[in-house]
Amino acid sequence: MLAVRSRSFFLKFEMARILIVEDEPDIAMGLEEDLLQHGHSVTLAHDGETALRLASDSSWDVILLDLMLPRRDGFDVCRELRRRGDRTAVIMLTAKTLEAEKILGLEVGADDYVTKPFSSAELRARIKAVMRRFDDDRGGNYQFGDCEVDFDRAEVLRNGRAAELTALEFRLLGVFIRRRGRVLTRDQLITDVWGDGVHIGDRVVDTHILNLRRKIEPVPSAPRFVVSVRGLGYRFDG
Repeated sequence: MLAVRSRSFFLKFEMARILIVEDEPDIAMGLEEDLLQHGHSVTLAHDGETALRLASDSSWDVILLDLMLPRRDGFDVCRELRRRGDRTAVIMLTAKTLEAEKILGLEVGADDYVTKPFSSAELRARIKAVMRRFDDDRGGNYQFGDCEVDFDRAEVLRNGRAAELTALEFRLLGVFIRRRGRVLTRDQLITDVWGDGVHIGDRVVDTHILNLRRKIEPVPSAPRFVVSVRGLGYRFDG
């Protein structure tokens, strides 16, 4: 059993990663500076195509998505993210005030809508609210095969008995579950599990996945859940 008493440990350990998609440089830089000062990790994109590429390359806690963008607008970006099965929290940022525009934003999959001009404090509160909502969604239990993952207690049970996962293995499993059905490269796993700026080799990732398989797979040598995708990475099919 993990030597962790509550999910709050993992919430503190997880880095809040925010993708800002905004084509106006002054607004983008202002958002970046404010969010960095409040402890978030921030990446900027200035057009819709770049936003979709970055969304595919890594996972995010929140995407701040401007509506009027070059190449692909915010509606199209959000619609495409949801079509791909990406459930990252999306907050749309726009100067448009028409109710129909807000309704369309929510219909294509946005989780919240903030109209410019807005205060930094209001935006941070919106970010906190959607993150809390998504953390609650990731809480509770998740079952696959003979395993039950209890995110609230940070425990994994297999056939009713506690599996001896390390904290890092639990975090790795959580990333797989959160992005189940999607191929994750080793670089994506390093960023999502170990964090930005951590330099480790592919062999370290492979070793941890091998150890995780030994603890959750019926036949570790022929995995059903954490499967290898040749030349790309891994996918969770639980």
